[in-house]
Order: sequence, then structure tokens, then C-alpha cells
Amino acid sequence: MRNPIKIPKVTDDGRSYTTLKHFLLSLLATTISIVLTFGTSAFIEKREKEAAKREMVMMIIYDFDKTIEKLQHADTVFHQASIVQQTLAIHPEYFDSLRFKFMPAIMVSQTDFTKTTEKIFSSSIETFSTLGNVIFVQEVSSFYNLRQDYQEGILDKLEKTIIGLDCLSSVKNLFIFDFPELYYENTFYLLAMQKTRDRCLKMMNISEEELKEFNQQQMLNEEDSEESDTLQFQIAKEMIEAQEIINQAREKFEQEE
Repeated sequence: MRNPIKIPKVTDDGRSYTTLKHFLLSLLATTISIVLTFGTSAFIEKREKEAAKREMVMMIIYDFDKTIEKLQHADTVFHQASIVQQTLAIHPEYFDSLRFKFMPAIMVSQTDFTKTTEKIFSSSIETFSTLGNVIFVQEVSSFYNLRQDYQEGILDKLEKTIIGLDCLSSVKNLFIFDFPELYYENTFYLLAMQKTRDRCLKMMNISEEELKEFNQQQMLNEEDSEESDTLQFQIAKEMIEAQEIINQAREKFEQEE
């Protein structure tokens, strides 16, 4: 059991008044020091937690934006392929001059979503604690569910159609694809994801300017990847052209035999 604090006894000569005054001032200083120490620590901890939350939110929105960019690209090339497909339906004789315009739409099947952020969000209990907003967590989950549906409903189906098919060898093969439907479905997912993204941004009070600054820092590490995608497209085109030359030669030699 702790010993009770002994307050100096006041005597008639008044000397203990000075002692009591020093004691009270010392006690007050100690109390203020404790309050400042714990108060400052709590303030710093709160600021650090808020900063961590905002950075985590921007990381998630950045992942959203990269996904949306890929759907926007798919939207553009599916729309172009839909128009060209309609043109070929009326003028199949334009096949040789138009067939390579389908390649960007066909290559959408190779779209890859980096799921690092999604895994961090889904697997960490600390993530939910840091975000501290149940509705935001639900919206983020909704976005990732949409992305998974898009993967299965559009990308995987497109890839299955391509497997074993020499897509650009004939008008008949090109009409196996339904680009108007792909364009419509892609637009549906794109709009749904954009709305979810905007709700999340507004809900967590993140400005577009603040997000833009964060995005610029992240994009510095991705420039090499974009150059690689352009090179991959060019190599694929050259490969198809080379294969056609070789196939024509094979057919010619087979006929001569």
C-alpha cells in the first residue's frame, strides 16, 4: 500500500507556507508534464494513424485507376473493332486492308490486373482497423468483385475463343467474335467501376489534386512496363505476318508435291 502524500503542516511562523507553495508548484509542474507527454504522444499517434489511413486509401484508389485505365483502353479498341466488323459485314473484300485493326481488341485478352493491393486489403485485419470506415471497405470489396467478374466474363471468355483459332486468317474467323457485345459489356463494367471509385474518393475526403501527386510518384516506376507493352504489340504483329508468309509457302509446296 502506497504511503499517503504528506502535506507540510502550517505553523504560526509562516515558514511552512513557503514549503507548501513549493510542493504545490512541483506537483502542478509534474501534472502538466504528464499531461503534455501523454497528450503529445496521443496527438502524434493520431496524426500518424490518419496519415497511414490516407496513404492506404490513395494506394487503393491508385489501383482502381490503373484498372479503369485498362478498361478504358479495352472500351476504345472494342468500339473500333465493332465498327470495322460492321464494315466487313458489308464489304468483306476489305479484309486484307482491315484485318490488323482487330489486333488491339484481340490482345485485350492478355490484360493483366496486378492484385498486390487487393491481397493486402483482403488479407490484413490491420487494414480494416486502419481504414476505420465500414462503408468504404464495402465499396472497395464491391470494386474488386466487379473486377473479378470482368476477368471471368470478358477476358477469360475472349481468351478461350482465341485458343486454337487463327484469328486474322479469314473473315469467317473474325466473325466468331462478337465485338459489339464485348463493347457493350465492357462499357457496363467501366461505368460501374468509375462510380465506385468516385464514391470512395469522396467518402474518404481525398482530393483529385492530392491523388494526382500520389499517382505521379507511383507512375515513375511503371514507365518501363508501358514501353514493354508497345514492343510486345509490334512483335506480335510481325510474328503473325511472318507466319502467314510461311503458311502460304507451305501450301504452295504441298500443291507442287
